[in-house]
Amino acid sequence: MNGFPWGAFAAGLGWAAAAALAVMLATFAVAVCKGVHRVVDVAWGLGFAVVAVVTCVVAAAGGEGDPGRQTLVAVLTVVWGLRLAAHIARRGRGHGEDPRYDAMLAKARGNRHLYALRMVYLLQGALVWLVSLPVQAASYGSGSLSVLAWAGASVWAVGLAFETVGDAQLARFKADPANRGRLMDRGLWSWTRHPNYFGDFCVWWGLFLIACDAGPAAAAVSVVSPLVMTYLLIGGSGKRLLERHMADRPGWSAYAARTSGFFPRPPRRSPAAHNSTRESRP
Repeated sequence: MNGFPWGAFAAGLGWAAAAALAVMLATFAVAVCKGVHRVVDVAWGLGFAVVAVVTCVVAAAGGEGDPGRQTLVAVLTVVWGLRLAAHIARRGRGHGEDPRYDAMLAKARGNRHLYALRMVYLLQGALVWLVSLPVQAASYGSGSLSVLAWAGASVWAVGLAFETVGDAQLARFKADPANRGRLMDRGLWSWTRHPNYFGDFCVWWGLFLIACDAGPAAAAVSVVSPLVMTYLLIGGSGKRLLERHMADRPGWSAYAARTSGFFPRPPRRSPAAHNSTRESRP
């Protein structure tokens, strides 16, 4: 680990924190003007994109790291972040406040906006800084790209495909009035109940593999990122909370019984279908 530029990396951490904070404060100003705090969800992906660009520029300007790895990790993060931000912005257009934020702000004592700043914007900014550690560490590691970096890029590509295709399938399903009140159980949603969360999982483990390609120091300092994302996606604010909300929907129990909760696999056949098959055999 002695070959890792710890001093330059520490300075880069400061620049990344400043970038994440700037995005969140700018988003907070927009939210106050609009009176809707759901816009912070757009800033999640945008924050990662800005941190990636700032980190790449600062590391390159200081003569640190490998230019190929810096470009690769920055481009992958920007593509993922901007796609996510654009998707959330389109999905929320024309809607009022998110019920999650309404419920949270109902607990505020005093100014609701300042409460949101502390409990939502600054917290998300800190998470952007923490989760982006593989992007930051990869930008400072020496040595040219190896097969490990391309393996990481491949895992990232699987994740982006699951997110993009899953979101598009869900949007088409919801756009059909005949599907009102029904559960989406087609396409990727028949293989996993959360294609988008699984996609995020792959994206951040893929970026971590690229950081590993930068050396053991970069791997050690950034492994917390995919671990935190995995917790958030499965046990934190992702899958667990969404399924708690969906538990009372008609057909949810049958859907959950035949469809993987996270990692994709072919859907199980329902007991009724299984019994029917057995009875039809000679």
